[in-house]
Parts: sequence; structure tokens; C-alpha cells
Amino acid sequence: MANTKVLKSTAKPRISVKAQVLATITAIVAAVAVPQLFHFLGYVSGLGTALGETFLPMHLPIILVGLLAGPYAGAVAGLLGPLASFALSGMPGVVMLPFMMIELCAYGLFAGLLRNAKMPTIAKVLITQVAGRAVRAAAILIAVFAFGNESVNIAVIWMSIGAGIFGIVLQWALLPLIVYRVENSKNEG
Repeated sequence: MANTKVLKSTAKPRISVKAQVLATITAIVAAVAVPQLFHFLGYVSGLGTALGETFLPMHLPIILVGLLAGPYAGAVAGLLGPLASFALSGMPGVVMLPFMMIELCAYGLFAGLLRNAKMPTIAKVLITQVAGRAVRAAAILIAVFAFGNESVNIAVIWMSIGAGIFGIVLQWALLPLIVYRVENSKNEG
């Protein structure tokens, strides 16, 4: 008999279209529900929408679905999550809605593209965060300078990073733990 070696694949298993669709729908629902929880807590504490702006709760399910289900699920959930939230709650505001849709679509896409990359999940999250914010900044700059959009100020690019620093750190802490738990639960079962 020939001596054959079995190589372990480092790529994660392919996800069925049905599983991707279910993951996308779940992420969209979470992208609507989780921010509402933060807005409610902000309302009862007297902070208003500041908790949402600080902890970036809509970003969590979008980046997570990209990391777990891939770029299609991540991009679609990122694009439709803010739109569904706006349709149901009026949040995010109409001025920022297109920029949130672009940003979250980029988060989901980049997280999904990094799904099979051989690197720690925290590095994937960090790269996704930088890429998503860069795409958002580019969209704002194009809107202001190419299309003359006066309803948004370019200072919002830097202000949102400062305001959302706790949310960014929360993503560093939670997303690697959740991905680890989900991936290990698949291996155990």
C-alpha cells in the first residue's frame, strides 16, 4: 500500500446557503434589537442615545456574522440591518443612515473575507474595524466634497471614533470569545 498522508485543512467548513440565510436574518434582527436595548437603557438613565453611540451595539452582530458565516452574510446583514432599524425605530437618523449602511456592509464583508485567515480573531476584528471606518470616512468625504452634501460634517469621522472607543474595546473583548465558543461547540458536537 502506498503511504499517504492526511492533511488537515485549515479552512473552515463551507456553510450551506440555508445556514447563511438564517445567520443573516439573525444578525439583522440582532442589529435592530440590541441597539434598542441600549437606547432603552439610555432613556431610563437620562443619557439618551449616548449609550448607543458609545458602545456601538449594531456593530457586534454584523462583525460576528461575517466572522462566522462569511462575506455574503456579513455584507447583506450590514447593509440591511441599519435600514431595518430605521424602518422600525427611526434610528439611525436619516442623515447618517446611508453612511451606517455603507460602514456596516464593509464590516460584514471584511470580517467575512477574514473568516478563514490564519490569524487570531482579535486581529481579524481589528482589521475589520479599521477597514470599516476607512470605508465610512471615504463615503463621508465623497458625499461632502464630490456631491456637496452639507447635511453631514466631516468632523463626524473623528468624533465617532472617540465617542465609540468603549464599543471598539467591547468588540475586542466579546467577539473573539463568542467566535471561540461557537467554533468549539461545533467541534464538540
